Amino acid sequence: MVQRARRGAIRRGVKRMTVVTASLSVQSEGHCDMLDLTSQVARSVAESGLGCGTVTVFVAGSTAGVTTIEYEPNLVLDFKSMWERTAPQDIPYEHNRTWGDGNGHSHVRASLLGASLTVPFCDGRLLLGTWQQVVLVDFDNRARSRTVVLQIMGE
Repeated sequence: MVQRARRGAIRRGVKRMTVVTASLSVQSEGHCDMLDLTSQVARSVAESGLGCGTVTVFVAGSTAGVTTIEYEPNLVLDFKSMWERTAPQDIPYEHNRTWGDGNGHSHVRASLLGASLTVPFCDGRLLLGTWQQVVLVDFDNRARSRTVVLQIMGE
């Protein structure tokens, strides 16, 4: 789904900025499942027709987050281990006592990581480092369908 809207300054000599909104639907397994979104984000930026600007990657929901990482198996394992040390699953969470769903740690982890990431692009290409990928991390305690909103702004 891609929606286009034109917004911009009214002053003479100022270029108008274009905003393109798209969404990705992904399936995750939960339990710190990490999905590489880089190619899908890059494709959406290229399809936007914009040359230079920024893309904001936002995951809807309170138990997942978005970041960049070198997406390689051992670093993915290190990342998962770090979360277990930072916000362990097996400690008491008030959220779990209130709702009984056992995912208090998921909410805490997601709030620490954050729901969005902004990446610059130029010449229609993401300006990521060589070993840098855009990833979604699903902290929930079950598989989920996730919607990732892309808001692409530029000229």
